[in-house]
Amino acid sequence: MNKQPGFDLVESARSLQPLITRDSDEIERTRRLTPAVTSALIENGLYRSLLPQSLGGSEAPLETFMQMQEEIAKADASTAWCLGQCSVCAMTAAYLDPDAANEIFNTAPGILAWGAIAHEVQAVPGGYKASARWDFASGSRQASWLGAHVRVVEADGTQRRKKDGSPEIRTILFPMASATMYDVWDVIGLRGTGTDSYSVENLFIPEKFAALRDDPTALRENGALYKLTTNMVFSMGFGATSLGLARATLDAATELARGKTPQGLKAMKDNNAVQGLIGKTEATLRAARAYLYTTAAEVWRDLSRGDPLTEQHRIALRIAATWTIHQSAAVVDTAYHMAGATAVFAANKFERRFRDMHAIAQQIQARNTHYEDAGKAILSTSLATPPTAR
Repeated sequence: MNKQPGFDLVESARSLQPLITRDSDEIERTRRLTPAVTSALIENGLYRSLLPQSLGGSEAPLETFMQMQEEIAKADASTAWCLGQCSVCAMTAAYLDPDAANEIFNTAPGILAWGAIAHEVQAVPGGYKASARWDFASGSRQASWLGAHVRVVEADGTQRRKKDGSPEIRTILFPMASATMYDVWDVIGLRGTGTDSYSVENLFIPEKFAALRDDPTALRENGALYKLTTNMVFSMGFGATSLGLARATLDAATELARGKTPQGLKAMKDNNAVQGLIGKTEATLRAARAYLYTTAAEVWRDLSRGDPLTEQHRIALRIAATWTIHQSAAVVDTAYHMAGATAVFAANKFERRFRDMHAIAQQIQARNTHYEDAGKAILSTSLATPPTAR
């Protein structure tokens, strides 16, 4: 058993680092988390970090979730990515009938994963019919349930819309056994996430398993955590994952510099250029971490005292996460190049961390267009209003 009695989520994450580090080569090779790592994450309750307390979850504060992600990422970015993805998926329980949520999350292993928003379902008596394929399902190989975010088509062929005229998006949920999986994740970074594709054919989804995720009118929980949308928590979790990856890479480069003497040059530890580069890069990483966590603390303070979620909060979280990912990538680049030829050997982990970091920087949370969105919102001078996007 890998359970650590009495430890909180962050301490548990830290205690699992040796196991995850030991299995990281196998995770990379097989493009799956190992059974030992998956079992340890489950036994220590890490997948339940954001599940409501009413269902036996931790309902952890945002900063605690971020610290958990950061610690796991220091050992292996793919493991952290899967954990973060599935942990946030569990927030959907706050929008479900308790019986449905209990069936999904309190039947072992109780892990939900999903892919990108795509496709439609047909409304039928008692629920919906789905026939589609979805991509980018990180963590799906450990999951017991899958989800998909879909538009709804009524029986008369019209698209179901919300009161404001926008399309209604439902998150449909179904057992893993109902889907066909496709092994497509042949990539250069985050290989161990097994971010594969899946499909269903003419599958009936009962109404109780079709959530209005991130719709405040459907929310059943009162905690501060569930005032945040899943997209907001995804962004902060993956920002923290980037910090953990960057910290591990910089620490490895610093340790290397303490003992390496490049051919024809003085020892790295005595090289003024190396000394200055390490100092500056350390400052960059510490500044990024301080910014991300300060932003999380400020938003959490407001929500915990009963304030509503605003556009100001959305923009603050959005740009903090995006900027942190970009700064983390810069730190990894610097550490990788500082390591010289040592970095190209697979045994030294520099090249894997370099690939993982740049895979993170390529996905939606790191898009430069987020800065444009933030600038537009700031210039609108209406930041005290509800979020314009969820």
